[in-house]
Amino acid sequence: MKYLFVVAHPDDEILGAGGMIYSLIKKGNEVYICFMCSKAEARSNIKGETSIRDQAVKSLSVMGVEEKCLIFGDFPNIKMNTVDHLEMVKFIENSIRLSKPDIVITHYNNDLNDDHKITSECCDEAIRLFQRNGKDKEIKKYMYMEVLSSTDWATKEAISPNYYYEINKAGIEKKVEALSKYEGALREYPHPRSKETINALATYRGSQAKLNYAEAFVIVFERDKNA
Repeated sequence: MKYLFVVAHPDDEILGAGGMIYSLIKKGNEVYICFMCSKAEARSNIKGETSIRDQAVKSLSVMGVEEKCLIFGDFPNIKMNTVDHLEMVKFIENSIRLSKPDIVITHYNNDLNDDHKITSECCDEAIRLFQRNGKDKEIKKYMYMEVLSSTDWATKEAISPNYYYEINKAGIEKKVEALSKYEGALREYPHPRSKETINALATYRGSQAKLNYAEAFVIVFERDKNA
């Protein structure tokens, strides 16, 4: 199976689905990551000694994702609301054409972070490409993920997961290791992006579905096409 994760910023993919990515690669699946923003402007805790792209490459290599499977956009960090909407949709469409995924995963559409919400909205449109033109590979499943210090800080409708993916203890450890490759991504407890909270969330989500440790998602749609 081929998976495409569409995220606003480098490190979102690890926070939202690092354990899943590690597991998918181990099981022989192909994983692509599409980053809308690939620069670190507006990140006060980043010194800029290593480019955010290089950090992403190092982080995803921990998971087993090859550099050739990383797609970088140049949309402005924390300023995606200033960019033409159609331009961002087409960028995601091109990423879909490049990766030819069976499953696409992006941000929850009510995150507090505006870039996350915009990415989700653009992805909602882009994944309908196969329905609009009848030519591109059909998407089988489309899901939203949760990102600590964004999804959990939403002040409107909280995420209500309906899909839980077992990541095991090894998945948590790899998630933390990969996140550490991003400068300033891990914070001290009780910040949501701390090791303790990452462990706690995986434990809580696992307990909701009788799993040991899990990452949770919302299935937006799923298609089962029987011949």
